[in-house]
Amino acid sequence: MLTPEFKEKFFEQTDHTGRHMVVSFRTGKRYYIEAIEGNKVKWGDLNPATGKLEGNYGGKYRGAIDKADSLITEENGFDKVHELKPGTSPAVYIEMLDAEYPDKKVTP
Repeated sequence: MLTPEFKEKFFEQTDHTGRHMVVSFRTGKRYYIEAIEGNKVKWGDLNPATGKLEGNYGGKYRGAIDKADSLITEENGFDKVHELKPGTSPAVYIEMLDAEYPDKKVTP
């Protein structure tokens, strides 16, 4: 069960993180999605004292997150986590997963 605190964190700054949820009309299942960023060049200033890159230039509104920042984990209550290969459509993958479940019951 996902807590209200988790849902609030998941849905904040969605234009920056690329996080969203899809609800199947057929089954009623909820699918949580995060766009994980690939190997993009990191921008910033090189600190000569530490040798580390500092600053967060170009980091806003990427529409994706780093894998280390993912909230879709078993620790957060997700029992089935799928990582898609680059170029795989999340919508098509969700349709494939959703086809494995029966239709939700409709009450008149």
